[in-house]
Amino acid sequence: MSLGPVMLDIAGIQLTEDDIKRLLHPLAGGVILFTRNYSNNRQLTELTRQIHALRNPHLLIAVDHEGGRVQRFQKDFTRLPAMRKLGEIWDKQPARARHLAKQVGFVLAAELNACGVDFSFTPVLDLDHGQSCVIGDRAFHHDPNAVSDLAHNLMLGLRKGGMLAIGKHFPGHGYIQTDSHLEKSIDQRRYIDIEMNDLIPFQHMINSGLAGIMPAHVIYPEIDQKPAGFSTIWLQKILRTELQFEGCIFSDDLSMRGAGDYLESMLLRAHAALTAGCDMILVCNNPAGADEILSGLHWEMPATSLSRLARMHARNNFGSLTKLHENGDYVQAIREIGAIGCESQELPFQ
Repeated sequence: MSLGPVMLDIAGIQLTEDDIKRLLHPLAGGVILFTRNYSNNRQLTELTRQIHALRNPHLLIAVDHEGGRVQRFQKDFTRLPAMRKLGEIWDKQPARARHLAKQVGFVLAAELNACGVDFSFTPVLDLDHGQSCVIGDRAFHHDPNAVSDLAHNLMLGLRKGGMLAIGKHFPGHGYIQTDSHLEKSIDQRRYIDIEMNDLIPFQHMINSGLAGIMPAHVIYPEIDQKPAGFSTIWLQKILRTELQFEGCIFSDDLSMRGAGDYLESMLLRAHAALTAGCDMILVCNNPAGADEILSGLHWEMPATSLSRLARMHARNNFGSLTKLHENGDYVQAIREIGAIGCESQELPFQ
């Protein structure tokens, strides 16, 4: 059974009958994990093993595991810094910041990889314009060149750890104050202003081989009245054609208010996002909405989408966590990350 276009969540730390039924549906293609799905690394490893055993090719397993405020798994995992801390180091010691970004990416990927997770939705490529309540210190910097530099090195570290990178939130979520999880979000800037600032890290990362991108549930009315994740202008004309992105496009969570104010029905949102150009759509914390999509969506996966998704499976370079902890590069990276100073608070939607 080939992968479908829908990434779903699950209820708890082990699969329920309802979870299994949804994940065996032909439209299912992946699972996104949250804090509620984690108790320790042994439990996580067994959970991912069970998910992978359901189908062949196995369902993709993802998580939002950026560092700082957004690190879903904490016990038994290295506490990773908020990306802004790397930006602060970049201001004074750019070479050291690049090295640390690579080490953070390596540890992030290697630890998740050893527990059976295929990828994290990271790095954040948004600019810190100093006013976003949801982006804030998740962004590396306000300077697009600093974001490009640090994100590129984080991507190199992810690759060393066996994972590909997913840049978010295209074309940039850092300018507005509103949180698209909770309310309709509108960015009134002209395209030229976005192009000369927020798009720079995306273009740089695309040129460097970025594997995936997640668009924002933000409306840019000077370009299109639809949120970027539902817009053929943003996804097809700009991202695919002008920026020449050939990787995988993942929608942001279709249950978010930024998506709901555009289309009330989950089924309509799913169809609109896929039609606009998303390869895979996320449906989180909304079992009824997931069932609505699985029962009503008619969608034949294009060969290009299947090929893009197939690339996203992780390459386990280090085996188990026990073996990883014996790896000299990993041990050195842990020491260097520990010297940065970390803080971590969970975002909502757990």
